[in-house]
Amino acid sequence: MATAGAAIPVTLLLLLGALLSVQSAPGSMDGRVVGGVDALKNQFPHQISLRNGGSHSCGGSILSRNFILTAAHCVTNEDSDGKYVAVAAERLSIRAGSNDRFSGGVLSQVVEVIFHEGYGSHLRNDVALLRLDTPLIFSSSIQPISLPTADTPADVDVIISGWGRLWHQGDLPRHLQYNTLKSLSLERCDELIGWGIPGELCLIHAADNGACNGDSGGPAIYNGQVVGVAGFVWSACGTSNPDGYTRVYYFNDWIRAHSDVQ
Repeated sequence: MATAGAAIPVTLLLLLGALLSVQSAPGSMDGRVVGGVDALKNQFPHQISLRNGGSHSCGGSILSRNFILTAAHCVTNEDSDGKYVAVAAERLSIRAGSNDRFSGGVLSQVVEVIFHEGYGSHLRNDVALLRLDTPLIFSSSIQPISLPTADTPADVDVIISGWGRLWHQGDLPRHLQYNTLKSLSLERCDELIGWGIPGELCLIHAADNGACNGDSGGPAIYNGQVVGVAGFVWSACGTSNPDGYTRVYYFNDWIRAHSDVQ
């Protein structure tokens, strides 16, 4: 296994970036989320912006009128005893139904944070659910996405989306971005970054592509189903290393047991 210092949760990159000078965009970048393009209106009606203290912090996926799927590291803090505890629900809200990070759609308050009991600093079991105060009203711009009905195979195209930084330590986009990555087998992921773990989904891409800080908790989509939850990048955004996503199929039973999703 690679050292813990090599895998950096995408939201932790946001904190680290705040301590470093902001880099200029590399010449190969075109102003898109690391290699992505602007999403079309209603292209990803399941995508939400998770707000912490009123500002975008992570992504997430609508599973039902009442529940949002996101990453555990987006909604937890480590206490003085080294235990992970949920962020106070009153700090959290979501924006649904808009590609604009600043406006549009609807805002909904979170009233309960449920994160996997096995989550910890090792970055495994990085999955959480958010229960909303008021049920969402579905429309063309607000829709749930289904849990996977089969495990994600290797070497297939998987679509990611989010408001993550446009390059390592770069700017957050105003409008939702998406990109297409390729799934890896557990064996190949283990060869590349030592992360061949059943509950993890590795997505490979060329340099100047992939997830970045601000994308955490957001969806990876295959066959119209949410198969991954954005977790970490390896060493930095936009390298040719694969990105780490929580493999949703592995957690289907846990998600159903802690939500109203059937």
